[in-house]
Amino acid sequence: MATTLRGITWNHSRGFTSIVGVTQRYAELHPETDVVWEKRSLSEFESKPIQELAGTYDFLVIDHPWAGFAAKHNVLLPLNEYLPAEFLANQRENSVGKSFESYNFDGFQSALPIDAASPVALSRPDKIGTEDLPKTFDEVLELAKQGKVIYAATPTYLLMDFYGMCATADAGLFDPANEEHVVDREHGLAVLADMRELASLCPAKVFSLNTIDVHEELAKSDTAAYCPWVYGYVNYSRRGYAAHRLKATNVPLYHGGILQGVLGGTGLAVSSGTKHVEEAIDFVHYALSPEVQSTLYTDNGGQPGHRAAWLDDECNRTTLDFFRDTLDSLDAAYLRPRYSGYLYFQDNAGPVLHEFVQGELTATQALDKLDEIFVTSHAKA
Repeated sequence: MATTLRGITWNHSRGFTSIVGVTQRYAELHPETDVVWEKRSLSEFESKPIQELAGTYDFLVIDHPWAGFAAKHNVLLPLNEYLPAEFLANQRENSVGKSFESYNFDGFQSALPIDAASPVALSRPDKIGTEDLPKTFDEVLELAKQGKVIYAATPTYLLMDFYGMCATADAGLFDPANEEHVVDREHGLAVLADMRELASLCPAKVFSLNTIDVHEELAKSDTAAYCPWVYGYVNYSRRGYAAHRLKATNVPLYHGGILQGVLGGTGLAVSSGTKHVEEAIDFVHYALSPEVQSTLYTDNGGQPGHRAAWLDDECNRTTLDFFRDTLDSLDAAYLRPRYSGYLYFQDNAGPVLHEFVQGELTATQALDKLDEIFVTSHAKA
């Protein structure tokens, strides 16, 4: 009888069919092991505590801000103690941006990047040519004045925009020497002004659009032609996935440099409560190998975490060069804090920015509220 392990991932082709496709082939090669995957919504993925999931599942596909919590509470296996050193070195050397580093907290490797992501720019090739795409934030504003720009302006993604813009503007974001202010005051006010200006030039519907919504809207819209930054989904650059294929490119410049969008992506982790450690580690080794990442994982709708896949000619040929044409954005991406109380800040700061960009708070009021939440987050640790 086969050993059965259970895994939990997120409810999108990028997160589900990719790992299921890999798992099916693994089961054919290892009939003594069966891995069954379940899926949860994107909102649950971003917020549900991993300690609850680790008590039920052997495998968890997680977001890297959980790394600090995992290291402190030992809910996941430290993969650095179970996988071969040579394999880990390959993963580190072939990281897309800081993806590998993002799951390592004080030496505890809570997961390995199975998926890499950061904000990228999107466009409709049938509406706007590559030569006409905005190159700077000011050019984004000019295109927005023509009613052609949309983006994700729900609380979580506005917070990620705030981080990216502050990081690019060298605004002292999350200065480890300062636990009272989340950002330098002067720079923070300037970034908030830019955020409100962009929001004021876009249709009101953006305040209810998440990242997937933006892709769907842009793929079918009669008016929108461009999104300056959104967490990219390679699926929309493939044939047949949506009404129109979307072209992904690097994000525009902000303050003279490529905008440091916030690193996203997901990691494959193993619960510390699994009763099948050897089998679980063997599957991780298989699924994260450069060969599988560049073939089965990507071919089944995945957005791989291994750099070899991002440079692979076939992976790019089938996706309008999604990987090659956005790699600079991922390499420049900003790594969020991962201290144990950080997720309290992330969960509560976004709504403040959502109110601000819609004119319900002044910039000063918004920064004051962010600082209050920031101080509380450290107390929560």
